[in-house]
Amino acid sequence: MKVSEVMTAPPVCVAPSASLVEVTRLMAESAVGSVLVVGGGALRGIVTDRDLAVRGLGGGLGAGTRVDAVMSARVVTVEAVEDLAAAYRTFRRTGVRRLPVLDAGRVVGVLTIDDLFLDLLRRFADLLGPVAWSVLQEPPGPPSEAGVPDER
Repeated sequence: MKVSEVMTAPPVCVAPSASLVEVTRLMAESAVGSVLVVGGGALRGIVTDRDLAVRGLGGGLGAGTRVDAVMSARVVTVEAVEDLAAAYRTFRRTGVRRLPVLDAGRVVGVLTIDDLFLDLLRRFADLLGPVAWSVLQEPPGPPSEAGVPDER
């Protein structure tokens, strides 16, 4: 399975000049915990809700401060065509919770730990579906011995 099949797209992006208050509103409206900072068609950084709280307002910066003042400029990314196993390795190796997804240098999505959890849950549901159906078809109570009715 490829990263592009599991990622969240399109990503929520802002310009480096966006203010902290604009970014905070956009995160709330989009129900996301991070936004990608994109300028000139290229990924410039990522800012998380924690960055806003700790480095931004918690660090004494005003609501009008530019997002590029609190973003993380060193961003670990993954390619959309990469196998999902490569993304798992990247998450383990780096300890990040979000990976911007690129396609030929262009931002096309975000892969999060939550996306991986949802993918795993879908796979478990697919696997357990037939098992659950067979359990539902059995009569209630303990199973009886090889066709011999229970004589209680």
